[in-house]
Amino acid sequence: MLTTVLRDHLRPYRGYLAAVVVLQLIATIASLFLPSLNADIIDNGVAKGDTGHIWSVSLIMLVASVVQAVCQIAAVWNGAHAAMGMGRDIRAHLFERVMSFSSREVNQFGAPSLITRTTNDVQQLQQLVVMGCVILVGAPIMMVGGVIMALREDVGLSWLVAVAVPVLAIAILLVVRKMVPLFRQMQTRIDAVNRVMREQITGIRVVRAFVREDHERDRFAAANQALTETGLGVGRLMVLMFPIVMLIMNLSTTAVIWFGGHRVDSGNMLVGALFAYMSYLIQILMSVMMATMVATMVPRAAVSAERIGEVLTTDSSVVPPATPVRIGDTQGLVELDRVEFTYPGADAPVLHDVSFTARPGTTTAVIGSTGAGKTTLVNLLPRLFDATGGRVCVDGVDVRDLDPADLWSRVAIVPQRPYLFSGTVASNLRYGNPDATDDDLWAALRVAQAEDFVRRMDGALEASIAQGGTNVSGGQRQRLCIARALVAQPEIYLFDDSFSALDLTTDARLRAALRPLTRRCTVLIVAQRVSTIADADQIVVLDAGRVVGIGRHEELVATCPTYAEIVASQLSAEEAA
Repeated sequence: MLTTVLRDHLRPYRGYLAAVVVLQLIATIASLFLPSLNADIIDNGVAKGDTGHIWSVSLIMLVASVVQAVCQIAAVWNGAHAAMGMGRDIRAHLFERVMSFSSREVNQFGAPSLITRTTNDVQQLQQLVVMGCVILVGAPIMMVGGVIMALREDVGLSWLVAVAVPVLAIAILLVVRKMVPLFRQMQTRIDAVNRVMREQITGIRVVRAFVREDHERDRFAAANQALTETGLGVGRLMVLMFPIVMLIMNLSTTAVIWFGGHRVDSGNMLVGALFAYMSYLIQILMSVMMATMVATMVPRAAVSAERIGEVLTTDSSVVPPATPVRIGDTQGLVELDRVEFTYPGADAPVLHDVSFTARPGTTTAVIGSTGAGKTTLVNLLPRLFDATGGRVCVDGVDVRDLDPADLWSRVAIVPQRPYLFSGTVASNLRYGNPDATDDDLWAALRVAQAEDFVRRMDGALEASIAQGGTNVSGGQRQRLCIARALVAQPEIYLFDDSFSALDLTTDARLRAALRPLTRRCTVLIVAQRVSTIADADQIVVLDAGRVVGIGRHEELVATCPTYAEIVASQLSAEEAA
């Protein structure tokens, strides 16, 4: 998977990578000439006392060093450009893929894991590419060139290279082999830390309300300790690797001096050639050591590539049609025909044989006990999920045959858990209609009973909204989400328990203001309070995922025991209050 991900996303940067190879080749060749030139200075300059020769060769060495430095700087620049561009492209592809997921795929991976894959995992690939361009490209050139140049200096010591390089390579491979499972475990435990931290930040009010700070502190400490232990395991192996490399390098240098000294003493080798040979051996082993540094990154990058590949190769369960149908002038007629839905891995369907029709100009309410499938039912219409049985139709066309963008532009949903984005009141309200004027925004706020508190905010429409809308109350957040849906001016409104945070008076005023605005639209309301839906044109009663009653309030009180029980329980609560 690592090879596939890198090949696919580095293809646009082949020019930069080709420049890296050429520049590293030039830099390595220049570096390989330096020991030979140094040997020439020792044997033909210092030994003979020829100062002119020393100066001339030193000048050549200076030029070679400058060429080496310039080429390496340029190689790093090109490599960094390729790596950063690749990272940007992968993050963009991950974002596009995640945005195409249905709720099923998002829940399958989990938000913390998707965030880690888009940030930390991509960063691992970027680091590998940068280090590969800086080190890995030049290492094999240095190894091959170093062997050739060392043999030019003296063939008699070549057995030292034949022994030292394989021993070093085998030792490194043994260590790297043990790192792979630890790196895979590390990424998983980073996900765990992110998940715990995200839960604690999101649920901070619940934590404090139930005085569970110590429990949550222990949960985070456990996840943090698990990640620390894995990191220490990786660190121990990496710490072990470099002493091995240095031991082999120092033993090789000692062997060169020992055996080379005997060859110099016997007249088979010059002193300068001995120093040059030792320099080439060090360069060879250094290239192996530097390649080792990159090799230690490969296992972790491979794990990250697998995790990225899982997201990129996962197809959404909500698939756009090959030949989408366009409705044209939408009336907003919603029909559910024997709809069934089963969550992945569930033993039984959440919805069973649900059928009803919601007509334009009418309000259809859905009520039922907790877990009856009300929210699931609402989510089927905008295709947050796809029904596993039956059909959900808009104006007689199955929503699975509609162009998703066309469908979503005609449906506005106010979710059960209202969410606002960081920005301003205006930017949130224009989320469904970027061309809306300030007058349109104030009109929507007036209907949503939010005008008064928005005018009191510092900046009014330009007042700041924190991420998630945490700087406004739950009721204010809910009203702003309702106003956002009204600004979109769709043909179909879906209110998923959107009035639960409102007091009865505000609820009544809001619904009264909604009627003239939505008189030509199809309105579908999910609610828990009978008072919210008592005046609906049609009420659908769900019990354990099945429709047990359809009709108006008065009819259902008399004919549907489930609805009558809900009404009686709420009236009892109100009377007791």
